[in-house]
Amino acid sequence: MLLAACAVGAAAATPTSDVRASSAEQAASHSAPPAKSKLDLSGHKRIGKASFYSKKFAGRKMADGTPMDPHDDNAASKTLPLGTTATVTNLETGQSAVVTIQDRGPYVKGRIVDLSPSTARKIGITREQGVATVEVAPIAVPLPDGSVKSGAAMTQVQADVRPRDRVE
Repeated sequence: MLLAACAVGAAAATPTSDVRASSAEQAASHSAPPAKSKLDLSGHKRIGKASFYSKKFAGRKMADGTPMDPHDDNAASKTLPLGTTATVTNLETGQSAVVTIQDRGPYVKGRIVDLSPSTARKIGITREQGVATVEVAPIAVPLPDGSVKSGAAMTQVQADVRPRDRVE
């Protein structure tokens, strides 16, 4: 029962840019929660469209049970496990921010992440623009057994640190 409530709550958390979607798209995205996506535990980078939460979702409970804070660096993903930290880079501006996946969504075809308004501004997504092409590179991915897997972004950071710079 609780899982169903979370799924319905997550499906209702659509981004600002959905307001501009056609009525057919809106009806399709709100009629029923989509089929559960398989979690991606690979830690690989992905490229796709990012949108951001509308202000009306501030304070509403996210899939992880915490209230959505538009000033935090929280995000929603259908496939990354809750608790994943990732770097989101706007491929048009080159600006990046680190987010924590705390919610499910977006439920609009072609979008891979919804960002808090604060994070969207940090990486250069304007309210007028609404959507941008981004790269999502996981830093740390929580696994079902309680361990944490290093993602593509962490692997890159480790490769960038020269051996003499490492603290042992």
